[in-house]
Amino acid sequence: MKRRAFIALVGGAAAWPATAQAQQGTPPVVGYLNPGPADTYRFEAVAFLQGLSDSSYVEGRNVAIEYRWANGQYDQLPKLATDLVRQKVAVIAVVTPVSALAAKRATSSIPIVFAVGSDPVKDGIVESLNRPGGNITGAAFFANLLDAKRMGLLHELVPSVHVVAALINPKNANFEREKHAIQESANALGLDLLVLPASTEREIDDSLVTLVEKRAGALFVVGDAFLNSHADHIATLAINHSIPTSFALREQAAAGGLMSYGASISSAMRQAGTYVGRILRGEKPVDLPVQQPTKFEFALNMKTAKALGLKVPESMQLLADEMIE
Repeated sequence: MKRRAFIALVGGAAAWPATAQAQQGTPPVVGYLNPGPADTYRFEAVAFLQGLSDSSYVEGRNVAIEYRWANGQYDQLPKLATDLVRQKVAVIAVVTPVSALAAKRATSSIPIVFAVGSDPVKDGIVESLNRPGGNITGAAFFANLLDAKRMGLLHELVPSVHVVAALINPKNANFEREKHAIQESANALGLDLLVLPASTEREIDDSLVTLVEKRAGALFVVGDAFLNSHADHIATLAINHSIPTSFALREQAAAGGLMSYGASISSAMRQAGTYVGRILRGEKPVDLPVQQPTKFEFALNMKTAKALGLKVPESMQLLADEMIE
């Protein structure tokens, strides 16, 4: 999706005045690379634009954005990143580790700012959190590093469940690491884990059938751009089969998941936008430490709980930061 189409998409949420060019010449161009579809991840781009605005950059007034969306096709990211480099954008903003790595391979000179849900050091994106090194920095919200905590909350919410299915995208670069971490989390709680790979909507449907056949009592959805973009579909299928679901992001609980636990991706995107603004003003990525979350939120969808016939213990309700009605 190109720039004009996306301006129309976010226009209602970011009501900022627009002129063709800044008064003092052509505005800088920022590349925005997201592995998901624009319609699902509109909220991320809006948060990013808010961060730019915090740094006094407003799209259409004194900065232009070139949007690139992979629509869940991770193999397209290198091509899209290379395209932004050829456009000679001033900065590239990326979402998720796979996008960050694609941009990093495409350029060692254009500044890159990321928002990722994993550990960017372990992923090989930066050298360290305090001194990222090279031409890249950003914000990490560590969604995938909270799997053990999230598994524990799911177990506390449905203690009678002994077999948990984990829906995970095998095309995600962190597939093996994620699978190992989730297995360890399940083992620590004495749970049997059923791993269900899915990288297409058909595979999601097939996985839910397998889940029912194998008598898994809950579904743990691993944080992933493709799976997150199908959260409403996954949640609907799960409710139809009376299966409680756990997601990493609050937005997925709002889409129908039973619960979520993690930091705010919107906050990370806003931080990334702020960093892009600072870089446009002359700061260097090497001097900007990776931003880290300071708050993690537990959300419960009470409407989904009711649809599942699940009585949420008062202790869990008191623990929740948000109860979605």
